[in-house]
Amino acid sequence: MSDAAGEGQPLFVGGEWVAPDAGHYPVTDPATEETVGWAPEASPEQARAACAAAREAFGAWSRTRPEERAAVLGRAAEIIRDRLVPYADLARAETGATTATARAMQVGVAAARFRRYARVESAEWAIAPQITEAGPMGRAGVLGALAVRQPVGVVTCVTSYNNPWANPAGKIAPALAMGNTVVVKPAPQDPLSVYRMAQALEAAGAPPGVVNVVSGRDVSVGEAAVASADVDMVSFTGSTAVGRRIAEVCGRDMKRQLMELGGKGAALVLDDADLASAVAGIGTTFSFYSGQICTAPTRVLAQRGVYESLVDRLAAYARRLKVGDPREPDTVVGPVISAEHRARVESYVELGRKEGAVVAAGGERPPWERGFYVAPTLLADCTNDMRVAREEIFGPVVVVIPFDDEEEGVALANDSDYGLIDYVWSGDVARAFRVARRLRAGGVGVNTVGRNMEAPFGGFKSSGVGRDVGVYALHAYSEVQSLVWPG
Repeated sequence: MSDAAGEGQPLFVGGEWVAPDAGHYPVTDPATEETVGWAPEASPEQARAACAAAREAFGAWSRTRPEERAAVLGRAAEIIRDRLVPYADLARAETGATTATARAMQVGVAAARFRRYARVESAEWAIAPQITEAGPMGRAGVLGALAVRQPVGVVTCVTSYNNPWANPAGKIAPALAMGNTVVVKPAPQDPLSVYRMAQALEAAGAPPGVVNVVSGRDVSVGEAAVASADVDMVSFTGSTAVGRRIAEVCGRDMKRQLMELGGKGAALVLDDADLASAVAGIGTTFSFYSGQICTAPTRVLAQRGVYESLVDRLAAYARRLKVGDPREPDTVVGPVISAEHRARVESYVELGRKEGAVVAAGGERPPWERGFYVAPTLLADCTNDMRVAREEIFGPVVVVIPFDDEEEGVALANDSDYGLIDYVWSGDVARAFRVARRLRAGGVGVNTVGRNMEAPFGGFKSSGVGRDVGVYALHAYSEVQSLVWPG
């Protein structure tokens, strides 16, 4: 297997490293604009072949003892951990993430997810016996029941570009743990890391066809991997627009789906909040993946008593952040993924100006000759009807909207098409939890932007369908079967 310049990375189908039908395309380092490697361009036929290979492997893998499946995941975790530095170097080059982020939050989290799902958990539980009345089928009696989790079957995993390690691992590991087989269609911008993950799983003893990876820039590749009759479920992370199209395909054939889509996280900063904590939390939008993350608190709702102070502090915070080469240890903000995406983010900043927002920090392109950099940008004096306040920008841009009282703040937070993760800052914990319970979002951070990786993750409204992470991912990648018998 090779991805060296001139040779190119092969596909992984049915346990074989296969030459792509449509050749290779360059993967570009967003920081240097140099070629990282050559990714394979699969044909739709090869995507369907990967689905067929997963179907053929499903029977044996689903019948493999859970302990044996867990052992494969555990060995894969160790391989990834042992190769953390080269894997992280590749992830940094593909995504533009800083070295620290690539090691800890990309490759490190991926290894942790494989370790987590290497724990064998019960897939069945008893249901309370039921006393039945006599009916046409016989006399009265007692019926026992047992609920059993069964694998769904073949799962197509369509993954996002912002984290080519943690995101695919969060799909592959629980799916395999439950006895499913997978076809992974990685984002076209940074697929090489996902092939390294497949290599680790192969070395860990995953049987042929259990894991398959096909990549390509042409949408027909992903469409084939989703629409294949061999596929029982699609797990997708990406934009709401693409999620809707995938859901339409799944709906026609009654395929199961898990959708983690867009976000426009509201961060309510109440007048009794610890502003230092709020600024540090909201400021992660600028630095974490350069704002290319759906869970970011990008829409700040500040009560008027703290509004001006919060804007001043956030602006000062943004200006202090070093933007530059992600390989440098003191770099905090790296590039966005591509020139096209940089242009998109910049167009939103200009739109904000036209809508009447005040650029309190940033707003200009950093003066580097190469790389797709965007300065951390704060747009103040916004209103909730502005497009910059309603649409997902997916970059290091934060908008700030003032509100008067708690009722208005909650109403503004809920006035959104999205509902992935919101945030509340208040010095009164009881007040913060009261407000949090009123927010229409799949998760709410109370005085924190941290995540508990055992808590259910997913969104309300246009932010998605279903829940994963922790034990909830085991639920997501399984069907529940009821066994009933006379007591």
